[in-house]
Amino acid sequence: MQHLRLITPPDRTDDVVGLIEKTVGTTHLAVFPGAARNPVGDVVTCDVAREACDELLGDLRALEIDKCGSIALENIDLSLSDRADKAAEDAPGEGADAVVWEQLTDATHEESTLSLTYVAFLTLATMIAACGVVLDNAILIVGAMAVGPEFGPLAGICTAVVRPAPRLALRSLIALLVGFALAMLVTVGFSYFMDAVGLFTENKLEAERPNTGFVYAPDLFSFVVAVLAGAAGTLSLTSAKSGALVGVAISVTTVPAAANAAVALTYGDMGQTIGSVNQLLLNLLGIALAGTLTLLLQKWLWSGQRERAAQQSAQGLSGGSSRDRP
Repeated sequence: MQHLRLITPPDRTDDVVGLIEKTVGTTHLAVFPGAARNPVGDVVTCDVAREACDELLGDLRALEIDKCGSIALENIDLSLSDRADKAAEDAPGEGADAVVWEQLTDATHEESTLSLTYVAFLTLATMIAACGVVLDNAILIVGAMAVGPEFGPLAGICTAVVRPAPRLALRSLIALLVGFALAMLVTVGFSYFMDAVGLFTENKLEAERPNTGFVYAPDLFSFVVAVLAGAAGTLSLTSAKSGALVGVAISVTTVPAAANAAVALTYGDMGQTIGSVNQLLLNLLGIALAGTLTLLLQKWLWSGQRERAAQQSAQGLSGGSSRDRP
């Protein structure tokens, strides 16, 4: 269940309440007249099944509540209520399959912003991976993959394509390209420093690296893994199972490839540099493609579920009215 909190102008409260009452899957409706001070208005709260959220939010935005008031949605971790259970049962479709598009757009918007924190995490991850490729240390590579925040902008691009949302697409693309460019540039400087103090050497980079040599040798398996990871990552976002993102992060070689490209560029090894950049681009493409297709498939399947549920509901009402006739 999700908890919905609204601030509505007094002249629109009745419309909002009526909308909530006719939406299947809502319960625990409460109205607090005149409770809001900024902006001035009424406060309306209710609990809504996840599978009913997207339609209700769309109807509320059609009433322009987001412009003249406020719409806030948060997840309920525990709800002990027979009414809530009944609302979830009555709502069409399955909650696990529902995509709350407004929630997804908001989440990806935040994660795809080119902020200092985003650049810092990506840069630190790339430098950790640089140490991993020079030392041929798989543990450092896995750690760097887990730290890297690049899935946020990739998810933003996928969401922007499906919605569509040009501004989100542009914001995500800038965060992705500029973020990696800055991270690799700083890592080049970091590599020069590590070479100066004797911790990085060209011999280590050029030596046999059975644990990390894959980062500059893209192949079909790299693309396949990126596609699978992109699908899994997108599902984890839409189903609010964020724990799966860790597994996604450590299954693709975006950050290690960027790190290897930076270190190789430091020593003038253009073969490894080009191979690493190709690996990076191949993984980014695979994730973006799979994420977009996953969202499109979810949208199509969810639309079908809702149509079937609506037909069954209509048939049930029709059958009930027939039986009620004398």
